[in-house]
This record gives sequence, C-alpha cells and structure tokens, in this order.
Amino acid sequence: MTDKKHGLGRGLDALFGEEPQALDLNKLVSDTVGGGIETVDIQNIIPCPYQPRKTFDEESLNDLTQSVKEKGILQPLLVRKKGNKFEIIAGERRFRAAQKAGLKEVPVIQKDLSDAEAFEVSLIENIIRQNLNPIEEASGFEKLIKEYHYTHDTLSKSVGKSRSYISNAMRLLALPASVQQLLGDGKLSVGHARTLVGLQNAEDLAQKIISKDLSVRQTEDLILKIKEGKKPKKEKIKPENIAEIERGLAQKLGVTTEVSFNPKGKGKIVLKYNNFNELENLLNKLEK
Repeated sequence: MTDKKHGLGRGLDALFGEEPQALDLNKLVSDTVGGGIETVDIQNIIPCPYQPRKTFDEESLNDLTQSVKEKGILQPLLVRKKGNKFEIIAGERRFRAAQKAGLKEVPVIQKDLSDAEAFEVSLIENIIRQNLNPIEEASGFEKLIKEYHYTHDTLSKSVGKSRSYISNAMRLLALPASVQQLLGDGKLSVGHARTLVGLQNAEDLAQKIISKDLSVRQTEDLILKIKEGKKPKKEKIKPENIAEIERGLAQKLGVTTEVSFNPKGKGKIVLKYNNFNELENLLNKLEK
C-alpha cells in the first residue's frame, strides 16, 4: 500500500494534533504509482478542481505553446487516477499549452493522493514556481494554515518563504474584494496594496493610485496626510472691549480694522482697504 502522508500533515498525525512536516516535492515525485513516467492520451486528462491558480496569462501561455510545438513537454504532468481519467495535480499550464499545440499524448507521473493532499501539492508547486498572483498565493497560505493545520514555520519551510513574507501576504486578504481584484489583475502592485490594508477608504485610494499613477512613496505620503487631517482652527473670541475698539476705528477711518493682542499686552492694528480710493481717503484721515 502506498504511504499517503508524504509529510503533508494528514492522517493520524493531523488527527492527534502533531504538527505537519514540510513538503518535499522531490521525494513526492519520486514516490510514484506504476513505476515512473508514462504517456497517456490527452483526452483522458482533466483539470483539478482544487487548482489554486485561477488566471493564466495568455501571452505567456502562447510562448509555452510555441515551445511545446518545438520541443514537446519536457517535464511530465503530475496526475492521479480519477475514475477512467487522469486528474492534474501539477502542470495545468503545460496541459493547456499541449492542447493548443495539438499534442495527442503527454507524459505524466501518477500519484495516489487524497483530495486534501492534491490541493496541498498543487498549491505548493505553484508557489515554488511563482505561478500565482498575490491574492491566489495569500489565499493558498490561508487555506493551508486554516484547513490543513500548517504552522507559519512549517509553511515557511515548505514554500521557501520567510514567516514575515507569509504574514504580510495574508494581510492582503483583509483588503476589499474590489482592491483584491485590482491586485490580482496586476493593476495594483503589492507595495501599493500593503499601504491600503486597514483603511476605510481603500477602494477610493486604489482608484486614485491607478488614475494618477502614484508611486508607493507618493501613496504613503498621501495616506499620511489623510490620517493627519487638517485640524480645524479654533475661533478666537475677542473681548468685548477689543471688538468695540475695532468698530470705532472702522467707523472713523472708513476701512475694516482688526486689533490683535497677546497675553503680554503687545499687539497690532491691521487696516484693510479694497481700492486706491479707500487708501487715499484713509491717508487723508490719518494726516488730520
């Protein structure tokens, strides 16, 4: 019987709470069903519903298709038996390229994995190959931790990423769905997205970043200004005697008058005129 744990954190260890072990993809691939690489009809291969990758770049896929036409599939697909079909665990992009290239058969390595194990292998293989966008990657990290009981340390060893990288990646899942979509589509960088985590107006700011083509530094400065805000100036209530002096001067001089002072008794008188006629009249009155 094939050992189905493969360091994936399932089986009795998971049931009794023992920490999952880091996944060794090389060992996993070497532990095959049927003795190694085999060639199967491409019509008998189906995609995996647990595929963490949701988007495939068309231009990159076209490049791979051209390579497949010239050289064939250089690395076998990792599959498992599903009824009378073979379900892809790792290599869906190669499978799509093979379809576009018109191949009739493809090389595969067959594995005996449960649904949970198939997802874990598919996710980690995609992360290692850097095939996922930031949101797909973060969602995969979260799923491994919440559903498959990975610790940050075990996950770090499995995918070759630091614990801080994993934590920062998962913080992106706190963003509004529309902002996550912009990030997943490549319209927003990870650096920009991180500055928006936890902000109530993240959606509006995301659109402003895109429309004004702001750098991460400019975005940080903008957010800082918004957080600081403009403190409303307190309206100073002048003593009645000062207000009375202002009214008296304005009446005698014919211009708006402001009198200011400080606690030490020092101050100034400001006379405001609207045109040269008012200025001339003011000067005449002051000369008298």
